Amino acid sequence: MKSFLISDSRDTFLGLKLAGINGIIVRNREDALNEMKKAIQSGDIGILILTEKIVDMIKEEVMDYKIKSKTPLVIEIPDRHGSIRDTN
Repeated sequence: MKSFLISDSRDTFLGLKLAGINGIIVRNREDALNEMKKAIQSGDIGILILTEKIVDMIKEEVMDYKIKSKTPLVIEIPDRHGSIRDTN
């Protein structure tokens, strides 16, 4: 099984590409949703990596998917500037 990245950041995309993880850069909610659906339906992706900003764009759909499905595992990562989440 493969890992796949959906990112809003070129830096994150390139960094993970250097680590051997394929992905795509999206700029809006519609594209993020379409790419998430394609990745889930592909059947060969075991880990779907989303940047925090992508999760913010499609939060309801991501949470709904996490509740209902086990694979692929969906994880959220910060971009190179660090987390935008309140850690308190």
